[in-house]
Amino acid sequence: MNSITQLFGIQYPIIQGGMIWNSGWRLASAVSNAGGLGLIGAGSMYPDVLREHIQKCKAATDKPFGVNVPMLYPNLEEIIQIIVEEGVRIVFTSAGNPKTYTAFLKEKGITVVHVVSSSKFALKAQEAGVDAIVAEGFEAGGHNGREESTTLTLIPQVRRNVSIPLIAAGGIATGRAMLAAMVLGSDGVQMGSRFAASEESSAHDNFKQLVAGLEEGGTQLTLKELAPVRLIKNKFYDDLQALYATGPTVEELKNLLGRARAKRGMFEGDLVEGELEIGQVSGLIDKVLPVEAIFEEVLAEFEQARREVAGRDLMFP
Repeated sequence: MNSITQLFGIQYPIIQGGMIWNSGWRLASAVSNAGGLGLIGAGSMYPDVLREHIQKCKAATDKPFGVNVPMLYPNLEEIIQIIVEEGVRIVFTSAGNPKTYTAFLKEKGITVVHVVSSSKFALKAQEAGVDAIVAEGFEAGGHNGREESTTLTLIPQVRRNVSIPLIAAGGIATGRAMLAAMVLGSDGVQMGSRFAASEESSAHDNFKQLVAGLEEGGTQLTLKELAPVRLIKNKFYDDLQALYATGPTVEELKNLLGRARAKRGMFEGDLVEGELEIGQVSGLIDKVLPVEAIFEEVLAEFEQARREVAGRDLMFP
């Protein structure tokens, strides 16, 4: 039992990312039932919708699960209150100051994990009293840090600076990547894109099939002036690049983005005008699979890679 499985009371140190428009109760409960930690993504849910998803998740699994809460959420206080009222035991916070609610949540007996993109913010999270950290490289899908640190460089730097359990995220969708992340110093991994393209993901099937067909180079980090986000290259992305060529103001970028663009793309399946968020590792995803099959595949590859490395002579002559 490693520090992550012990902290959450799970079988495998695999956490499912709490992705907007992808991470409903079906996905979270399926991941938890498979032995990992499922997360409900509160970032795309109104408070009453979140409550419904938590209740349905509790009915669908007797295993631990959590809720991912972006700290920039407009109804943050209400969201936190619902989490406490519904007896959620694990909360992942992101996109904000971990000091805001960590002490309050821990007083309620809730395990708190914060997502960071640099050693600087990892230290701040540790000082705020969180129980673990997710260090996410810029290969990841969705909203990213501004530093553009890759997972390969970020994990060992964060490991050198913090003493609490560390979860690696960004570019991890296979057993070999999981082993590599743990060799670099993480205690477990968080996978987003791989579970976005699962049968239980709440995303539209159009989006899932597009992800499964993407090739290397099919995504790009953009919109740094607002909040850096990694997008699939589609018509909306092309329109964005055309606007960038004119030297746009922040207001002009906001106007093009508009409202509910991510919902339109990922949840409603508009592959032309929608905002389609996914990680670089989508180039390695070629099938939409049930969560159980994803776990079987990742764990088998992890064990195979571990045996291969153990059996190789890696020393130079």
